[in-house]
Amino acid sequence: MSTTLPARIVLTTAANHEEANRIGHALVDERLAACATIIPAVSSIYRWEGKVTSAPEVLIVLKTTLDQIPALESRLHALHSYLTPEFLVLPIESGSRAYLDWLLSSLREA
Repeated sequence: MSTTLPARIVLTTAANHEEANRIGHALVDERLAACATIIPAVSSIYRWEGKVTSAPEVLIVLKTTLDQIPALESRLHALHSYLTPEFLVLPIESGSRAYLDWLLSSLREA
């Protein structure tokens, strides 16, 4: 497979499982993400407002396409409780054709 695949992985975190589930469901329901994988227990250490702090968070791994990124980011910000939610976009270099076909078809209107 080529390194120019349109598929992308987006990483974000949420304050708790309820928020992660709400965000994941909304983004999949709205076809901005084909899938939202929720990883329930991560610990983040970060600098915020001049202090190093740590907090338990929930990681959300979103599968989407490059053309969905602007709308997905905008919607994520609207749904999120954080002032500055994590939004990292990673390219997909390769993947199974069947999975990538499913991903693309999941983002199309029925």
